[in-house]
Amino acid sequence: MTTKFRIPFTNKTLNINASNLTNPSKWVEEYFSGGRATRSGVQVTDETAMRVTAYLAAVKVISETIASLPLNLYQDKGETRERTPNHPLYEVLHHQSNPEMTAYTFRETIMGHILNWGNGYAYIDRNGAGAITALWPLLPDRTRPDRDENGNLIYWTLLPNNEPRRLDAFDVLHIPGFGFDGIVGYNPVRLAQEAIGLSLAAEEFGATFFGNGATPSGVIEYPAALSDTALENYKKEARAAYQGLTNSHKVMILEEGLKYHQVTIPPDAAQFLETRKFQIAEIARVFRVPLHMLQELDRSTNNNIEHQSIEFVVHTIRPWLVRIEQRIRMQLLSPREKRMGYYAGFVVEGLLRGDTKSRYEAYGVALDKGWMSPNEVRKKENENPYPGGDAYRVPLNTAKVNPDGSTDATKEVKPNIE
Repeated sequence: MTTKFRIPFTNKTLNINASNLTNPSKWVEEYFSGGRATRSGVQVTDETAMRVTAYLAAVKVISETIASLPLNLYQDKGETRERTPNHPLYEVLHHQSNPEMTAYTFRETIMGHILNWGNGYAYIDRNGAGAITALWPLLPDRTRPDRDENGNLIYWTLLPNNEPRRLDAFDVLHIPGFGFDGIVGYNPVRLAQEAIGLSLAAEEFGATFFGNGATPSGVIEYPAALSDTALENYKKEARAAYQGLTNSHKVMILEEGLKYHQVTIPPDAAQFLETRKFQIAEIARVFRVPLHMLQELDRSTNNNIEHQSIEFVVHTIRPWLVRIEQRIRMQLLSPREKRMGYYAGFVVEGLLRGDTKSRYEAYGVALDKGWMSPNEVRKKENENPYPGGDAYRVPLNTAKVNPDGSTDATKEVKPNIE
């Protein structure tokens, strides 16, 4: 019996038993790999994109940063909040996501999927009581959202043996990136394929130049015509003697009236290095990563690196954290747990430790001037309030003084009309 697998969001069907996945047609290969030829002539897929060092560095710095942040499960109790280490989900989020992965590895893997494919999927494993015991990553190139005959959201995934498996939305944690319908995220490789393709082409050009470049190189002029055999023999001898890095800068010996004319264009004169630097900025622009984090330090100073690092946390990392936290609440917590105030939250204070001094000085001014109370400061730092911490402090030299010299605002003082 032939099994048909309908590709979600298309009108195409895969014949699983007809070796389509072994020898896929072009549209199938492009759909699942995200790869297509660019104007630079380079085929761009998720695998080839990772060969661009700037692209790889951007994916790694975002994935590793988010994976390294502590992810806790809290319960909001009105004026206070408490960590809930005894909740089954706390272990999965904070320590170990499944029997084969730590929480760090799981989050790093899922973020890599999102940044490279636009979507991160994980199978939710539950015990007989309905408690979540593990999260298992699903390969994003083999998993797709779809709708059933009633319009309900479902997921299709291909198992390692190419067997299609239907999953209910209840069993899948889906974290999409920026997308068009709120369900499926755009594939960043496809959106930035021309920039990535140009980067790959520039690297290939550089590698070819240094791998095949003969120094010196140019045009060899011969006063007479060479036979085909003599020409082939000379080309073989010239390549063996002068081509490649190991033969660079050797003295070229010419015989029988041969003349050499140098025509080599240095790579920097052809703006090769400038192109490579521009492509680093292009990749950084796609992922909103500061250039210094991709080891491009031409215009960096100690002062602006500090502020760029803070901007990285605020404008790059924070949106991802909010996206993940809200997805966890929406898909991993039951309605009853939501009503009880459970929620997941990342601890980002560690990323701002380099600016702790400035932050605490600002708090000090707010406390001294009386427009923030100690408990309000503690709330901003994700700390619980303490008794008496709601009182505002007012400096004595700014307090209102009554005509009799007192500072009691409730005391009625009759004016002296004599």
